[in-house]
Amino acid sequence: MQTGLFAIVILLIVVLVTLFKCVRIVPQGQQWIVERLGKYRVTLNAGLNILIPYIDNVAYKLSTKDQMFDIPTQEVITRDNAVVSVNAICFVKIADPQKAAYGVENFEIATVNLGMTSLRATIGKMDLDESLSSRDVIKGELLMAMADQMTDWGLIMRSIEIQDINPSASMQVAMEQQAAAERERKAIETRAAGNKRAAILEAEGVKQSTILKAEAEQEAATRQAAAAISLAEGTRQANQLLADSVSIAGGQSALNYQLAARYVDALSALSTSNNSKIIAMPADLAASIGGLVNAGAALGSGSELAAQPPRHQ
Repeated sequence: MQTGLFAIVILLIVVLVTLFKCVRIVPQGQQWIVERLGKYRVTLNAGLNILIPYIDNVAYKLSTKDQMFDIPTQEVITRDNAVVSVNAICFVKIADPQKAAYGVENFEIATVNLGMTSLRATIGKMDLDESLSSRDVIKGELLMAMADQMTDWGLIMRSIEIQDINPSASMQVAMEQQAAAERERKAIETRAAGNKRAAILEAEGVKQSTILKAEAEQEAATRQAAAAISLAEGTRQANQLLADSVSIAGGQSALNYQLAARYVDALSALSTSNNSKIIAMPADLAASIGGLVNAGAALGSGSELAAQPPRHQ
């Protein structure tokens, strides 16, 4: 009785194990590699799958999600012999589970090592300044360098990002000194450019001032010349009118009157001035005025004689 019960228990255990090996449920986001007697047979997708127990075996369970691999920090020598510490992170997706399982021993380790090697090769072709400022260029070259190799492993390189690129401590000190010197140089150039601009503006102002002053002097001289010409023309016309008036009837009397009036006005102006002065007056003022009148008459007679035509003998 006990032997039969024991046999039933053993049979139930065998049935349960057989069912477990026969029915496999693959979770979403995974693919399983099945081998039959040690040879690849099929790739199981998400859901319920039936296998032949004891013959079929699940050899690999692979995730179809994007996987993130960290490329550790390493020291790289640039083209100009500067040492920088650089690390990155890459995102990989399994495109062909069979190649990922059988194409490389461990695709995660292989991807990390490939990333480290490609990173060293890419930065080694750049100068320090270029490597610090060209992360997008480095990213593009890494994608191109790693894509072909990873395709053979059934992987797709989604993206790779450079996390840090840090020069050595001594290089950082040198770069800070270089940056300070560069800022000082730019400040000196800015001040020099400002002084130059100020000198140019000042010289331009002096130039414009000189030009305007010369133009003003030229204009003043022109106006003075025009005034002198106008004064001379007015004097000529006045003399002409005076000569004409002397030659007509009664002109001589008018001239005598004008001379006497001008003489009297001049004496009046001298007497009204506030300055101290000594005026020498003729003893016989009336005789002096009469002399001026007689002189005017003589001048008028001479003008009349000059105006008469010459007589022929």
